[in-house]
Amino acid sequence: MKDSQITINYPKTLTLYIHIPFCYIKCPYCDFNTYSQIENLFNSYIIALKKEIELWSKPLANSQIQSVFFGGGTPSYLPIKSIKSLMHSIFSSFNLNNDAEITFECNPDDLTARKLNALLENNVNRLSIGIQSFNNKLLKILGRNHSATKAQNAIKRSLISGFTNVNIDLMYGLPTQTINDWIETLDISLNTNPQHISMYCLTLEKGTPMNEWVKSKKLVNPNPDVAAEMYSLAQQKVKLNQFEQYEISNWSKPQNKSTHNINYWRNGYYIGIGPGAHSHLPQKRFWNINSPKKYTNLLTNTQINITNNFLPPVIEKSEHISKELEMAETMILGLRLLEGINVCDFNNRFNINPLTKYNSTISDLVNLNLIYIKNNHIRLTNQGFLLGNEVFSRILENVNQDN
Repeated sequence: MKDSQITINYPKTLTLYIHIPFCYIKCPYCDFNTYSQIENLFNSYIIALKKEIELWSKPLANSQIQSVFFGGGTPSYLPIKSIKSLMHSIFSSFNLNNDAEITFECNPDDLTARKLNALLENNVNRLSIGIQSFNNKLLKILGRNHSATKAQNAIKRSLISGFTNVNIDLMYGLPTQTINDWIETLDISLNTNPQHISMYCLTLEKGTPMNEWVKSKKLVNPNPDVAAEMYSLAQQKVKLNQFEQYEISNWSKPQNKSTHNINYWRNGYYIGIGPGAHSHLPQKRFWNINSPKKYTNLLTNTQINITNNFLPPVIEKSEHISKELEMAETMILGLRLLEGINVCDFNNRFNINPLTKYNSTISDLVNLNLIYIKNNHIRLTNQGFLLGNEVFSRILENVNQDN
């Protein structure tokens, strides 16, 4: 990015996202900025990542960090010495809340007792384990390297080691997946006693191998009606096991909602560090170059003086966020939460009542039984949870008309 001198008012509180692009194997459904067979970049990448962390330390000197999320890719694939080095860099560069949530995304195969102890010793207090399924046939289709038994053992080891905040990721609406397959995975998941469960319907992303397999009929195209039934089943089952749904795809035990993700759904501010990472600050959004190699070379070979306003040279592009767009995004993201949009909070943030701003849209969506208004909150109905994209696109239409 030619002009890295962006005038920004840094917020008092925000969150950090740290991108780790390495994977042992890239899953055929994944379209994230991740790569396999680039382990030769491990050491130089960590040096570059620490350089970007250092560059952010001065602009964020007066900001408090509420959470840190290591995503990818596979953060747990990193060697222990790299994890230790990164955590030291973060704690020495930023002002973290005493109770800051620090999450590591993990693959089951990486979670040895030694790796788990190292994560605990370096202040990681939340794990997000990519299970996806407890069915070996489906795990093979998904390109996962672990078995159902290994996944169960990884969760057990995590809890025994001392982690008290463990999330597991599951997927439904998969090719060949039956209702019984899904019920079995849900039952096993609940029996492993995690504190948080995230469940995502498979999206066939353009350019991924799995999308090509479905197009060529190598795999069957998942039935959306069956996926909707799976979602409803999940809602019922986890509720009976004292899990509270707080977002379209997320359930937790009391006190275990994700601080980091709630900040995102409330359209809060965050800094993304690493290749392809996105940042959101007042009236600004920007993102880094995708290539881990270019990212590493730029930060390793560029002489940089750290000042209050200077941003890292790896930022590829930035965009201004208009008030109209920020309001629409706040509505869309906030409606994903079960609590929905707090009318007073929205009014305080934007100095306008959302019921007034989106009057005709809200009336239409209420009539379609996709949203409802209660106790000064705007929320999705059960049907709205299944047809969220319809709700969100109608809200975005207001931005297009106003601009």
